[in-house]
Parts: sequence; structure tokens; C-alpha cells
Amino acid sequence: MVTIKVRQNGSLLVEGEDVKLVDWNGQEYVLNKKPFALCRCGQSKRRPFCDGAHKLCNFQAEEAAPGPNAPVENP
Repeated sequence: MVTIKVRQNGSLLVEGEDVKLVDWNGQEYVLNKKPFALCRCGQSKRRPFCDGAHKLCNFQAEEAAPGPNAPVENP
């Protein structure tokens, strides 16, 4: 099972044993360690991987999973 954690104002933490990350051409990235973090702020010098740049650029994100009582949105 793979879990992707959306970190508050930070990266996406990808956890799991059977994880494969590929680019738009289908080429696989070498994953030297697991879990690994993916950049969400766009400022990392190691994209698609996180290098902590979100801390320097004061990245702010509002995403959070809706709670059990959240209203259902109609498309």
C-alpha cells in the first residue's frame, strides 16, 4: 500500500514499499531512499523531489481533506 501525506505548507511525503515514480516519458526515477518527499512549492532545485525550499519561500497551502461533516459539492 502506498500513502501520500500532504504536509501542511510543505512537501508530499510518499510512503510504501512498492512505489515507482516515472516522468512524462515513462522513464523511472531512481529512488535512493524511501519514504521520499515530492516538491509542491515549485522552488526545489531537485524537482520533482523536495529539498526544503518551501521553508525559504514561505510556501503556504490551504488544502486539507474534508471532514466527515463537510458538505458534498456538486460538479
